[in-house]
Amino acid sequence: MLSTTLFPGRYVQGYDALQFLGNEIKRFGQKGLLIVDPFVADNLFASFQSSIEHEVKYHLERFGGESSDEEIERIGGVVQNVNAEVVVGIGGGKTLDTAKAVGYYNKLPVIIVPTLASTDAPTSALSVIYTPQGEFKRYLFLPKNPDVVLVDTKLVANSPARFLVSGMGDALATWFEAESTRQKFAGNMSGNLGSMAAYALARLCYDTLMEYGLQAKTSCEVHAVTPALERVVEANTLLSGLGFESGGLAAAHAIHNGFTVLEETHHYYHGEKVAFGTLTSLFLTGKSSEIIDKVYTFCEDVGLPTTLQGIGLTVVNDEKLMEVARAATAEGETIHNEPTPVTPEMVVAAIKVADAEGRRRQALFEDEVISSL
Repeated sequence: MLSTTLFPGRYVQGYDALQFLGNEIKRFGQKGLLIVDPFVADNLFASFQSSIEHEVKYHLERFGGESSDEEIERIGGVVQNVNAEVVVGIGGGKTLDTAKAVGYYNKLPVIIVPTLASTDAPTSALSVIYTPQGEFKRYLFLPKNPDVVLVDTKLVANSPARFLVSGMGDALATWFEAESTRQKFAGNMSGNLGSMAAYALARLCYDTLMEYGLQAKTSCEVHAVTPALERVVEANTLLSGLGFESGGLAAAHAIHNGFTVLEETHHYYHGEKVAFGTLTSLFLTGKSSEIIDKVYTFCEDVGLPTTLQGIGLTVVNDEKLMEVARAATAEGETIHNEPTPVTPEMVVAAIKVADAEGRRRQALFEDEVISSL
């Protein structure tokens, strides 16, 4: 049996790591196209601009908001116009997915700079493509991982804690999905089996979140870079990225993709929806009460959604849930990496139970608060 493990060319993480971005760009060329999230361009870019200018020339292009085919094509035209030699993505998950796709189509090296630890997208040889309206469209599988992933933990610590928590939600799925894929003997994102390293890293990702997640959130809330924050940033970015790509995806991300068909969920972050997809997957796959309680407790502690209302679905009926379930179980979706066959009806049932459990626990907590007054 053939196994494949996928890695980025180089992973750089630490306090003030952005001061070394110019050096990293220079290893690949003398002119970079910087695809930059508008918030980063307006509020953060000036803090590390000089570190780039001292090393290379660059053109800054503001990201349009969706990692869509249309946006990728638009920025591809800019690459040609400015004669860029390196593509650098600076921002959140969709900015980075767009940068990877632009680099691929234009046959250029790619440097990825996540300004938030909010997804595990940075390290992967994968771009998630959405429609211009924000609905999931397809996965774009790339022939290689980014040449460099650079994470400045000072920048992460100075961002709203909700982004870090969203990254924990994305990373929370990693071990459960890799384990399902392993049990099924299904392929990872390369199409081959995962390696021992991939499954071990996926488990380390989960254990790191359980041990340090709440500490990291607290650190981020006071804008402090601590060992706990460094560990969780690495778990959200590197461990989760390697774990999902080389271990495999399964139900949690497929259910997330299903939720994107409902416009009400579009204002919630990827990791927040993945977290609820993970809770749903626990019931779908018959996990023990001990694991279910542990994962719900973690989500409650760090502030991840545990109900449908938590991802914007205040009015839900069976018709809407079936729409989600059909999208989640579409041909080619990763939910079919679960060890047993999954039907739309099974997904609807699991979503209902996950929501009911979240609401039950919320009501119990509220009763305890009232009784303590």
